Amino acid sequence: MSNPLLATESLPAFRSIRPEHVEPAVDAVLSSNREAIATLLAELPDPPRWDDLVVPLERLDLRLDDLWSPVRHLNSVMNTDSLRSAYNACLPKLSEYNSELSQNTELYQAFVRLHQAPGFEQESPDRRKLVADALRDFHLSGVDLPEADKNRLRAINSRLSALTSRFEENVLDATQSWTLHLLDVARLEGVPESSRAMLAQNARERGLDGFVITLDFPSYHAILTHADDRDLRQSVYTAYATRASDQGPDAGRFDNSEVMLEILQLRQEKATLTGFRHHAERSLATKMADSPETVDRFLRDLAARARPRAQADLDEMRTYARDRLGLNELHAWDFGYVAEKIRADRLGLSQEMLKPYFPADQVVSGLFDLVSKLFGIRIEPEEGVETWHDDVRFYTIRDASGEQRAGFYFDLYARTAKRGGAWMDVCRSRFATAGQINIPVAYMTCNSTPPVDGKPALFTHDEVITLFHEFGHGLHHMLTRVDHPEIAGISGVEWDAVELPSQFMENWCWERAALDMFARHYETGAPMPQDLFDRLQGTRHFQSALQLLRQAEFGLFDIRLHSMAAPQSAEAIQELLAQVRDEVAVIKPPVFNRFQHGFAHIFSGGYAAGYYSYKWAEVLSADAFARFEEEGLFSPRVGADYLREILEVGASRPALDSFKAFRGREPRIDALLRHSGLEVA
Repeated sequence: MSNPLLATESLPAFRSIRPEHVEPAVDAVLSSNREAIATLLAELPDPPRWDDLVVPLERLDLRLDDLWSPVRHLNSVMNTDSLRSAYNACLPKLSEYNSELSQNTELYQAFVRLHQAPGFEQESPDRRKLVADALRDFHLSGVDLPEADKNRLRAINSRLSALTSRFEENVLDATQSWTLHLLDVARLEGVPESSRAMLAQNARERGLDGFVITLDFPSYHAILTHADDRDLRQSVYTAYATRASDQGPDAGRFDNSEVMLEILQLRQEKATLTGFRHHAERSLATKMADSPETVDRFLRDLAARARPRAQADLDEMRTYARDRLGLNELHAWDFGYVAEKIRADRLGLSQEMLKPYFPADQVVSGLFDLVSKLFGIRIEPEEGVETWHDDVRFYTIRDASGEQRAGFYFDLYARTAKRGGAWMDVCRSRFATAGQINIPVAYMTCNSTPPVDGKPALFTHDEVITLFHEFGHGLHHMLTRVDHPEIAGISGVEWDAVELPSQFMENWCWERAALDMFARHYETGAPMPQDLFDRLQGTRHFQSALQLLRQAEFGLFDIRLHSMAAPQSAEAIQELLAQVRDEVAVIKPPVFNRFQHGFAHIFSGGYAAGYYSYKWAEVLSADAFARFEEEGLFSPRVGADYLREILEVGASRPALDSFKAFRGREPRIDALLRHSGLEVA
């Protein structure tokens, strides 16, 4: 049959891809790659040259990556039972292939000979970095181990790929399975009209009258933040906080308890086999932080700085709830509601007041104008590119000379069968050799509030921040000038630095000069009034200490979970989380809360023993943005320096070297504390 997945010389033909295409295409390319690698090793000169060894391997890797990328993406954004089945059938095959390569002694020795060859020290820095990283990764993959241990590692890798996929599927299924159908509009008292319209649209899509509440974030957030009906807030919170667990309305149905345990036990075994005390130590072997103890101290220090302010914010909420709302005791489903009331009373501002100034198309256009101004690029829509859904748009990036630098897909809105959250993923990587240049292409995915009743989608300010964040990741991937996919863009960048470009972009959402590029009323075209902007600025530090504590809590739970002996029960995981909360948190969730059962970042998203990266990289991103504050928000020189020293270099050098090349010094925490509304010691 004609298989669209094998046509990797062009962008994916998404509408033509069928589940039955997946496994045959993967089998064909894996077989072809294995034959090519065997031939390459048999004919390799001694010592090998770059074009004899690295370039052919890069081409083979790219062909497989280009095939698998649309499959992985469709499984996240257009999930079906048949696609899921095909996707999962291929995971052990891909895991086995990757293990074969990373444990191939002959291939490892070829890289050693390349590294030791006369004149290699004269190669470009990016080539030397690529080979050094490859040698490190061979060792991390167990290339030195006895055959029995290699076999066990391969089995562990295969099982982990299946388990992390199962974890994510359970969260998706649990999120999609629960709905609440309401006919009485009185139960939605307090919910803004735009959110009610969205809930009514949910109902119509299901052939129902009234309103349907789901656990997709726009729906969940509307209820928890605005609904006056406390019982309704409790019902929605309980369903969300117990997803994929042994608690709540779907207790046991999609339970991730055993999945988590097996993931943790296998990670521990893998770490031990490869010479590490635990998974955290193994994970940090490729990161900026030098030890789990360093990470623990960093997070505890942030928590200690934030806790007094966070306690004061909590005390204010309790007093306000008692005196103004008649709530003598605050529960988890009350905090968002009370916080929004305080925000409206104290600052005269709600997210709903801002939404008319953030119509989706305007926000997107303003984002493009901003990065064009900063980095001298041009972003243009491109028609005729096949996408997976009618809402998806494709764009091309060109530089000032008109050269095409990259392309990307935008998939902005929440919908059924789409994984929650927001992310950037790689569609195509940059690769350049003599006579061949492949430009990078990205998927950028959000779950923002969709258009309702023929009106434009109106974003909250938080949704604008999320969009800018993901676009920062996209710029890092797309604007790279590194020619080798293994270290181009985000690939190979230390995980605790990879959030620098994304969190950097968030800062622009608070600057008047940037907001003026797109924050205009969707009906009148009027810019955001100064008074409204001043109130928005007032919210920047609103309960920021509580948010910082929450991130410290998640990071400490993650690093400690992966620094101890693998737990033997789900209760042990819950007990560790409770201990961390006792140490740093001021808000304690109810005992039925099962946050960890949906913590996809560390169980299926690549952040295991790395969740601290968000705060670690925020030190870098805040300090980097401070240079724009000091020298001019739109300074062409600073923008060019950031492009050259941060975005374009990928992992061709250590992230700390890139930061110092841009900032001229080591990073300082002062800007992060200032941006968080905390005192600088």
